[in-house]
Amino acid sequence: MSTSPSLSLRHRSRVIAAAVAVVLTAGTIAAVAPATSASAAAYPSWSDVQKAKASKSAQQAKVTQIKGLIADLTEKADAAEKSSEAAGAAYQTAQTKYDDATLKQQKLQSQADAAEKTAAASEAQAGQLAAQLGRASANDVTTDILTHPSKSGDLLYELGAMSKLSEQADGIYSQATQDRGVAQGLADKAKVAESALGALATAAQQKMQAAQQAAESAQSAVDAQAENKARLEAQLTLLTTNASDVEARYNKGVEVEKARQAALARAAARAAAAQPGGAGGGAPNSSGWVRPTGGYQTSPYGYRLDPYTKNYALHAGVDLAPGCYSPIYAAASGTVTFAANGGGYGNEVIIDNGGGISTAYGHIVDGGTLVSAGQHVSAGQQIAKVGSTGWSTGCHLHFETRVNGAAVDPVPFMAARGISV
Repeated sequence: MSTSPSLSLRHRSRVIAAAVAVVLTAGTIAAVAPATSASAAAYPSWSDVQKAKASKSAQQAKVTQIKGLIADLTEKADAAEKSSEAAGAAYQTAQTKYDDATLKQQKLQSQADAAEKTAAASEAQAGQLAAQLGRASANDVTTDILTHPSKSGDLLYELGAMSKLSEQADGIYSQATQDRGVAQGLADKAKVAESALGALATAAQQKMQAAQQAAESAQSAVDAQAENKARLEAQLTLLTTNASDVEARYNKGVEVEKARQAALARAAARAAAAQPGGAGGGAPNSSGWVRPTGGYQTSPYGYRLDPYTKNYALHAGVDLAPGCYSPIYAAASGTVTFAANGGGYGNEVIIDNGGGISTAYGHIVDGGTLVSAGQHVSAGQQIAKVGSTGWSTGCHLHFETRVNGAAVDPVPFMAARGISV
């Protein structure tokens, strides 16, 4: 099992800290693998600590040094995590702007297309009247009245009808001109809106990459804290107690934790290999797609009053609520491009499914991301577990389908691929 390098860093830090806490009992010490020689060089060795016990002054100095190192590790991990959270929020804001602008541009284009049809119809009607008037004017009605006075009543009626037809034509021409102006105005607005989408798409992509990088840096800081803090706290115990086998028990704890992590990885691999069918996951259909999880749809795509922010905004996906910790599956095969803090999306995974299509999975439970950026996944493979992180009021999966980076309604998108959500 590979775990996202950035999801829920504070949670993972607490879990790791609990695992590596140095509890000097008759049992073993749960700890992560020791730091590499390069990183360990900046920290006291067990020999340094043992020597410091030779005098009270040296012992106190070493205690002060180790406590300072522990505080520094904690400070760096916290700062890195805050940076990751800020980057995730910036990405989410940029993505939301792009999604919103794309939907508005599509509506403008739809209105422009409808106005174009109306203008074309008005112009066609005006053209037909022009042809009718042209045919009528071929007969000189005034001459007919003078040469055929007995028919003057009929001819005068014809003259009046032509006059009314001319007035009607003027109105139709005026409407056609107005319709053409409306169509052109909407087309111009749609074009301006479309030209702005490129910059918004680029910004969203850049912010997403920055969030991923920040998450990976934060995870490195958390891992360093967990690795070195466990050893430093064990060394503090050696300095401040009469225990003589602290180092041996610490090393034994490291091995125990390695074995535990390996067992968890094997269990995750077995679970991923035995993909359940039913409401979500399972074998992909003939289109190569699966339902991303079970549960009913609790919120559709579109504008709504956000239950978390209380603001009217675009909900760029659909919410599916199968229950907390339920499995989340890759809706189609592809490459993970994002597995990190997504701001309001909470812990999020994004998969590039090829052909300009990508799928996004939000609100993943803390510690429930089972993939990492750059990893290839298969349709129906479990990638995460349902949670309620980010802007969420309860456990659910926020599922998005994106075309060229912009969110589209997942219901018709998935229906076209034989999947009901």
